[in-house]
Amino acid sequence: MSTNYEWETPDLIYKPLEKEFGITFDVCATQINKKTQRFFDKQINALTKEWSHLRSVVWMNPPYGKEIGKWVRKAYEESKKGVTTVALLPARTDTSWFHNYIFNKQEIRYLKGRIKFKDAKSSAPFPSMIVIFKGQKQKTGLVKTIKLFFNK
Repeated sequence: MSTNYEWETPDLIYKPLEKEFGITFDVCATQINKKTQRFFDKQINALTKEWSHLRSVVWMNPPYGKEIGKWVRKAYEESKKGVTTVALLPARTDTSWFHNYIFNKQEIRYLKGRIKFKDAKSSAPFPSMIVIFKGQKQKTGLVKTIKLFFNK
């Protein structure tokens, strides 16, 4: 079992997603494994920041240790503020974070086979999935006002 929880996403997986979604910010990066020019690292701690101020589609390959549930919850909460997050996650469909924040709530793309992260000696010992937390801004009062005006 590895004690390294900060594996870099292979370009074969990341590049098509970057193109499809226009990803411009990495919220779980180091200077070495960052996928975008703009990023948060451990010192900045994205769990304590508002992602909606980034005005970006966000990439998230979080540390896969015990803290992963906090990252999944954060992506879910930020999606309610309008932030779209594209996340590479282990396909752990038995976890509470999967059922509370992903299942029947987000788009899921299961990956065939096992990922071989950059600089890893072998493939990951678990299946993976891409989860798209689509930004869902709440309707504004203006929209409600317009609907009321036209329904008279």
